[in-house]
Amino acid sequence: MKTSLTAKIENTQFKKILIIATRQIGDTLITTPLIKRTHEIWPEAQIDFLGFKSAVGILDGNPYLHHIIGSSPKPTFKEYLSLLKKVFFQYDLAIITQPSDRSYLYGLFAAPNRVGVMHAGREDRGWKKWITQYQVPINYFEQHVVTEKLSLVNPFTKGKQVSQDISIDTPQAVTIPTLVAEIAPDSVLIHPSPLNAYKKWPLAHWVSVIEFLTHHKIPVLISGGPVAVDIALAQEIIDSLSPKAQSQVLNLTGQVSFSELATLLRQVKAFVGVDTSVTHLAAACNTPTIALFGATPPTNFGPWPNGFKGKQPYQMRALSQTMANVTILQGPNACVPCRKAGCDDHANSRSLCLEELAAHRVIESLKTILGLN
Repeated sequence: MKTSLTAKIENTQFKKILIIATRQIGDTLITTPLIKRTHEIWPEAQIDFLGFKSAVGILDGNPYLHHIIGSSPKPTFKEYLSLLKKVFFQYDLAIITQPSDRSYLYGLFAAPNRVGVMHAGREDRGWKKWITQYQVPINYFEQHVVTEKLSLVNPFTKGKQVSQDISIDTPQAVTIPTLVAEIAPDSVLIHPSPLNAYKKWPLAHWVSVIEFLTHHKIPVLISGGPVAVDIALAQEIIDSLSPKAQSQVLNLTGQVSFSELATLLRQVKAFVGVDTSVTHLAAACNTPTIALFGATPPTNFGPWPNGFKGKQPYQMRALSQTMANVTILQGPNACVPCRKAGCDDHANSRSLCLEELAAHRVIESLKTILGLN
């Protein structure tokens, strides 16, 4: 494994840098400390970002980026050629934040100098070893992804002034509709929709939480993406509520942008969400956040508590753990966290650990946050 850089590369003042994160929204959001650290090391450099079109909106207004390049998750051959032409040796350094072949190919064509992450045990093999000057091994259980990404530029920090407190940068604030703005400060925002079904929390549990909040005259905002499965889940939850609770729920699923959602999250009393990008966004907005975790190790992908100094804010397993504004609740099962895609290890699998994460535990956490004890 290449764990050190030559002095020549280590001391190079790169002028154009490309950060590559061709993954989902959450993976894009957690690169923002890396973006800031890169700027701190090379303050005069132009820093560009390459990611999925569907995800890069989460970087709107990032003050350290010059240009954001969007790519398709499944590009055609023509799209590949167009993108490669756009980045072809336009940069001095490529920072590759994902171990995929695609990310490494983009890095190969973009810059003569490259650093990247790689699956543990594979750093010394294959073509990816030969095209990088430095690699960071991935540890899915013990290393947090935020510090993993920061490790990509650690060798360049010698003699440089870099901030020790680590924070996630959020999209810029925007104006939100008057009705939403008026009720947001009194509301709790929930996000029940994960990217994959194995991260779902049971519908009946969401109903119990909403009934509790509305009983205490606390309005509930529901967020979700503009996709059929999210829209259907939100409507199913609403249809399962009592008429009194329904009258205090505002369904925003598919209706707000990342910037609008971030603006809302900065105003609400609290947030409850599954293991998904919006939960990371809520934590980054300094909103009191309750994150419902099943198979995913919090030590690897728990929502980062802004301003935390250190490498690891969380324990791998705890029924409840709170760090700053983030409370992570995990299922009671002995297998937690397994890091599989649910009990049957596929995207549409059930997750017993989430099914058995009782609603009353979320309600007790909300009581503490909202001062309802």
